[in-house]
Amino acid sequence: MLITGGGTGIGRATAQQFAASGAEVLVVGRTAARLAETAEQHPRIRTHVADVSEPDAPAGIVTAALEAFGRIDIVVNNAAITRPAPLGAIDRKTAEEQIATNLLAPVFLTQHALPHIEAGGTVVNVTSNPPHYGWRDNSIYGSTKVALDFLTHTWAVEVAHRGIRVLSVAPGITATPVLRHAGLPDEQIAAAGRELRARIPLGRIAQPDEIAWWILNASRPEASYLTGTVIRVDGGLSAAG
Repeated sequence: MLITGGGTGIGRATAQQFAASGAEVLVVGRTAARLAETAEQHPRIRTHVADVSEPDAPAGIVTAALEAFGRIDIVVNNAAITRPAPLGAIDRKTAEEQIATNLLAPVFLTQHALPHIEAGGTVVNVTSNPPHYGWRDNSIYGSTKVALDFLTHTWAVEVAHRGIRVLSVAPGITATPVLRHAGLPDEQIAAAGRELRARIPLGRIAQPDEIAWWILNASRPEASYLTGTVIRVDGGLSAAG
């Protein structure tokens, strides 16, 4: 199996949980040192450095997975970036980078992997917010995640005849370094966390392992009748509106 964005956060936790369950895992990311930390003490995890937004990355990732394992059973499209900005301050280049990483990369990685996925295989798209309400300063990021859920529904129908399942796991607010990677200062991140916790019915932010559990178990053979759906793991945030 392969997981993008495997150097930190949800991707790291997912890779380690799959490896602990006996899977052979290829983690993909832009930073070799972070990938090495993911694979440390996990002999079933191998690493591949790539920027998923680059046009030639999907072919290279699929080749690396096939060379390592000879097959691809599960693809987890997890890599994503966010660059918050309100309407009126959205930079075109920055918007294009988000779209390339969050939306186009899953499209073309899944497309390259598809010929090598056999019946029983699963594609998991890690998404986020539902489409029913706005998300201040996150119009580009949020749009890519809503679009990825639409792809989940569409692909599930398109590949069902081959016995392949496609799912979205949509985390709520999770303790990952995504905002720090976006360049936000620690004080702003902390303030955002306090505000969000007040809106989450369960009253806390998720840990990456809690999201990884759903990705792992939705991919198991026991979940074989589950496809074309979005599993929201958000502490009740979407229910509260």
